[in-house]
Amino acid sequence: MKLSRRSLLQFGALLGVTIAGGGRSARGGPKNILSDDRMGVLVDTTVCVGYRNCEWACKKAHDMSTLPIETYENRDVLGQFRRPNLESLTVVNEFPSDKPIPIDVKVQCMHCDHPACVSACIVGAFSKTEKGAVIWDSDKCIGCRYCMVACPFQIPAFEYNKPIQPRILKCDFCVHRTANEEKPACVEICPVEALTYGRRHDLVKVARERIRKHPARYVDHIYGEHEVGGTSWLYLAGKDFKKIGFPRNLGNNPAPGVSESIQHGIFAYFMPPALLYALLGSIMWMRRKINHEESASDGKP
Repeated sequence: MKLSRRSLLQFGALLGVTIAGGGRSARGGPKNILSDDRMGVLVDTTVCVGYRNCEWACKKAHDMSTLPIETYENRDVLGQFRRPNLESLTVVNEFPSDKPIPIDVKVQCMHCDHPACVSACIVGAFSKTEKGAVIWDSDKCIGCRYCMVACPFQIPAFEYNKPIQPRILKCDFCVHRTANEEKPACVEICPVEALTYGRRHDLVKVARERIRKHPARYVDHIYGEHEVGGTSWLYLAGKDFKKIGFPRNLGNNPAPGVSESIQHGIFAYFMPPALLYALLGSIMWMRRKINHEESASDGKP
C-alpha cells in the first residue's frame, strides 16, 4: 500500500478524534445531587471526653488492623496534633481549655456538600452520594492525587508504600453500614453521645437550640453549616474554632468554585498518556514509511 502525506494527515486526524473522544468520557465527574434529606453528624466537642472509642470502631468497621479497645484508653497520643492517615481514618485531638477539662475534637472527612476532591478529580473517581457521603472508586482512580491538594481540610491519604494499585483512603461515612440503616460505627460506639447522626437539616436545628439554651457553654457558631458551602459533619464548641484545630479563613463559598472552571478547561479534552504515546508513535511510524517509499521511488537506497 502506497502512503502519501495526505494519508498521514488523514490518519492522524482520525486517530486524534478517536482518542479525544475517549478522553471526553474520562474527564467529567458525576453530577452532584444533594438531597434535602441527606444525612450528617453533629459533633458536640463540649461533651467529648477523648475516649477514642471512635478510632477503634472505625478501624474495626473497615477491616483495618486494630489493637484491643482497652489500649485506646492511653491518652499519651493526645499530646501531639494528628491528622487522619492510612492507619486511622478518624482521630481525636486534644486542646487546652479555660476549664480543668481539656477540649477533645474528633477529626475525619467533613463530607462537603460541594466537595473540592470531587471537582479536582479528572476521572470522576470521587462522588458525593445523595445521602451525603463523599466516596471514592478505586477502579477509576489514576493516582494523580489532585484530591489531596484540593481538600481544604487536608484529609485524603495516599498509599505511597504500594507501587501497584495504591489507594486513596479517608472516612467513607460508613456507607456499608448506613445502607443497611445502621449508624456510622463511630456514632454507635460513642459512650457519651458526643456524636448525633441524623438528617442534616434536623441537626442544624438541634445545634441552634443547644446554643440558644446554653449561650455560656457554646460559641454562637455551627461549624460546617456554611463553611465551604456546607458540610455533612457539623460541630459545636465552647471555644473559637480557630483555636481547636479547624482551618482558618475558609469562607462560605464552595471550595471548588475558584478552580473548577480552570480545572475543567485544562482537562476538557483529557488524553490518557498511553493513548497520547500511541498517537505519536503511529504518526512517527507512518512518517518513516512514507519517507522510505519516497526514497525507493527516487531510486535511492
